[in-house]
Amino acid sequence: MTSTNQTSAIEMGALPVPLARSALLRLMQAEPATIGHFREHGFVHRRIKPINAVARTVGTAVTVKAYGLDGAVLHHALGQLRPGDFLVIDRAGEDEIACIGGASALAAFLKGAVGIIVDGCVTDVLELREIGIPVWARGLSARTTRSEGLTGAFCVPVDCGGVTVRPGDAILADENGILILQPEEIEDAVLHAVSLQEQEKATLARLREGEAYPDVLGTTFKTQPRIYP
Repeated sequence: MTSTNQTSAIEMGALPVPLARSALLRLMQAEPATIGHFREHGFVHRRIKPINAVARTVGTAVTVKAYGLDGAVLHHALGQLRPGDFLVIDRAGEDEIACIGGASALAAFLKGAVGIIVDGCVTDVLELREIGIPVWARGLSARTTRSEGLTGAFCVPVDCGGVTVRPGDAILADENGILILQPEEIEDAVLHAVSLQEQEKATLARLREGEAYPDVLGTTFKTQPRIYP
């Protein structure tokens, strides 16, 4: 379905302050799925999936809202990207027209961007694989945007997979999913995740030694199970 929810305005925000390298290195220690054990919000909808081979990736969110056929604001964003930036594209409901392809992915890669997330479609999947920049999207399409220069927004809060993403947010993504964190949330999330990951090593060791899964986890029922003959 092609969205008709478009605007005739162009909105330009300022690039966010990049997250500190130390904070990003700390965040890289955590797995999104581990954080999913104790956190309920900030996870981008599972419909947005890896398009090419992706490893765990962290970066600073730089946001774009691109409507329909008009990709001009995205061209602007590709010229502004810096090393460590993670490009997040809100397609405002558009899910038939691709806004990222081989040339645009190469432009982001050469600027030092660490990844691209599109709440919509991309194209040129073979080129995306060859370039190597990690890309997440809803799917693929042979229809592509034009440079109309009439609509769009750069570095403003956007919606991506049901999550509000603000310029400067931290992004932690891998093959299992994408998590958006505000900068002040990084340290607590990492501390908790790293602790659980260490505990999991002990769990795996006990399983390999032959212990039953519910015994290792100490699983109990809060109500009395029904026993059937």
